Amino acid sequence: MNTLRIRLVPPPHNPAACDACAVRPASICAVLEDEGLERLAAVSVLVPEGHEFITESEPAEAFFVITSGTAKLFKMLADGRRQITGFAQAGGFVGLAVQETYGFSAEAVEETYLCRVSRGRLRRLVNTFPAVKQYLLQQAASELVAAQEQMLLLGRKTAHERLASFLLALAGRGRLHEPPPAGTEVRLAMARDDVADYLGLTVETVSRTLKSLRLAGYVTMPLPSLIVLVDPGALRRLAAGQG
Repeated sequence: MNTLRIRLVPPPHNPAACDACAVRPASICAVLEDEGLERLAAVSVLVPEGHEFITESEPAEAFFVITSGTAKLFKMLADGRRQITGFAQAGGFVGLAVQETYGFSAEAVEETYLCRVSRGRLRRLVNTFPAVKQYLLQQAASELVAAQEQMLLLGRKTAHERLASFLLALAGRGRLHEPPPAGTEVRLAMARDDVADYLGLTVETVSRTLKSLRLAGYVTMPLPSLIVLVDPGALRRLAAGQG
């Protein structure tokens, strides 16, 4: 486990740069005009692969918006066992804590760029801009739905159903009610053992299940880290227990 060595990426907060940010429409910045962005005063941070930027039980001093890259979120048991609880990608909002300490850890699974905002500054934004409060309520509701879906995934679904649900979620359709277009590409930035940990499976089961989905014509794999959804409708039905 590596400790984060923060590297600032100038300029730390520039409205013009924010306007050009590809993830702005999907992040908290979407509800802020230039004045709000100045008050947000986000600091750009580069996190190398394998480094933590949130550590469970440490003071929750900031939250982060992922602008590029992928992070895994996890919790540790006292005996060293780990459970990955989710993955955050570009546009992801990570580190919002109700208590004074973080309830999980977060680690970059590839080189990841973040915008870091202090907790105190977020409180002031909530008091000044009502849209920020509404955004945070929506985030809390989304996290609750994600937690419920993860309980269902781990508690009831088969290996095929779990992997189909995971691929659809990465494709941006985690609620399963509408499949993404055929040909949608899903990039697996995380290692197979991370996928297995998240899905509550062994690495061997993940590999066998991926092969099974490929042989069934649901997906193709041009590269080990790239999956193309050939038949998203069939994946949706499988994820919903109708396959």
